[in-house]
Formats: sequence, C-alpha cells, structure tokens
Amino acid sequence: MLKQPIEGTLAPVLIFGYGNPARGDDGLGPRVVELMQSGQERARFDAITDYQLQVEHSLDLVHRRRVIFVDASVSAAAPYEFTPVLPARDISYTSHAMSPAAVLAVYQQVCDQALPETNVLSIRGYEFELGSPISAAAGENMRHAVSFLRQLLATADITGN
Repeated sequence: MLKQPIEGTLAPVLIFGYGNPARGDDGLGPRVVELMQSGQERARFDAITDYQLQVEHSLDLVHRRRVIFVDASVSAAAPYEFTPVLPARDISYTSHAMSPAAVLAVYQQVCDQALPETNVLSIRGYEFELGSPISAAAGENMRHAVSFLRQLLATADITGN
C-alpha cells in the first residue's frame, strides 16, 4: 500500500485526455488537453495524455483533489456529458485498457488516501476511422467542452484556492 507522499509539487487538478489521435474523433481527449495547455489556465492543472487507461495510471491520481478524464464517446449526448465517477471493478479491471471507474478502484485498493473528486468529460464523436482527422461536428463539440473546462477551472473551489 502506498502511504508516502510522492516527491515534488503536484497541482490539485489533473486533466487526463485519452484516445488515439490517429483514429479521427477518438483523438478528442488528447486534443482537449493540448488546447487546455495552450490557455491561460495551464498553471492551474496538470495534464496527461495516453492512448488508453492502464493500471499504472492509478498512481497519477495520488495527492489530487480533482481528476477529470476526457474521452470521445459514440453514445454521449452532443456536445458532451460531464458525469461523476466512482470506483468499480468492471470488466476492464483486469484488461490492458481500463475504464476510469476501474482506475479509481485500483487507486482505492493501493493508496492510503481519500479518493479525488473524479469526473468523465465524454465528448460526442462521430468518425473513428484510422487515418481520419477529427470531424467537423466533433470539433464543434470539442470547442464547447474546452469552454466548459476553462469555466470550471476558473471557479475557486475546483483547485482548493
């Protein structure tokens, strides 16, 4: 069980964008992180991108007050959905690619810390073919999602300030 604090200073908020940028709208999560890092609020959060969530990512949640997973979705209502996540051992728990709920379940099992407030920002995507760019409709949804995240980060309570 991890009980020692990790060395260094971490922002209390983590934005974790995941998906495959080579598969069209599947790259929405990483692209949102890129856009957020280019904005004025970049000092208010840490960011990670990856193709998929894995068990090791549970340690990225250590000492976080808030975690926001960002991903493309084929079933979310447009432009996006922002939903809370609770730890759960779903069928992805033992697979190579995990859900945010399964990452939280591993965190809860391994770390002796309170769970961070966790949400998933699911951005509605439409085109997921290999080699295609982000579709125009998904790009518009992404713009709304980035605006939402910027507004959320501007609130004082999200970062504990």
